[in-house]
Formats: sequence, structure tokens, C-alpha cells
Amino acid sequence: MTAADEVIGRIRFSDAGLVPAVIQQWDSREVLMMGWMDAEAVRRTLTEGRVTFWSRSRREYWRKGDTSGHVQYVKGAALDCDGDTLLVTVEQIGAACHTGTRTCFDADVLEPVVADSEGARLAAEMGSDL
Repeated sequence: MTAADEVIGRIRFSDAGLVPAVIQQWDSREVLMMGWMDAEAVRRTLTEGRVTFWSRSRREYWRKGDTSGHVQYVKGAALDCDGDTLLVTVEQIGAACHTGTRTCFDADVLEPVVADSEGARLAAEMGSDL
């Protein structure tokens, strides 16, 4: 069994056979994008050193950068505690988003939530600093 097979065996794929993969710049920790992977896309990502996704709309594999030149070189990968989300750290060359921006997460859409006094009190009691 290869190291990639061991990781794939630990992943809790959805009923559709997919796992969300969050892509993060390895040194700055900037979140770049999210895509879907099936077991084969995970295997390719871990063994080839380039991020490969499964396109749900086109129903085919796509390796980031093959057409755009905006390549993602894999630096590392980790599963979350539930095994149902993959975090892939990369060296991003060029834009990560299909719109041409560095990251897909560049639009703030929510105002920060300010804890009310009761929430702040509960957080303080629990040792959290909301």
C-alpha cells in the first residue's frame, strides 16, 4: 500500500464520492480556493506534485494550470479531524481563481459579528476571547 493509498483510505468521501479540498498558499497561509476531489484526484495530487480536481460540471479531471499556466505545486496535505475535508498547501504560480484574481476569497460579504455582553460573559467563562 502506498502513502497515497493510506491517506485515501482515511478520507470520508461524500455519497457522491467527493471530498472538498481547500487550497492554501504554503508560506503566507492565504486561502486560495476550494475544489472537489475524488479518490483518483487525491492520488494524482499526492503522487504527481500538482493539484488535480474533479470537475462536477464537466465530469472530468482538471489539473490546475494546464490551460491557464497558473500552476499549484503541492507542498503538503492534511486531513481535518473528521477526515472529510482535505487541506492542500501549495506554491501558487499566478492567479488561483478562474476570474484572474490571486484568491477566490477576496470579496468580504459579511460584517464581523460583535458578541453581545451575554455572549462575551459566556466566552470569558469558557476561556475564549470572542
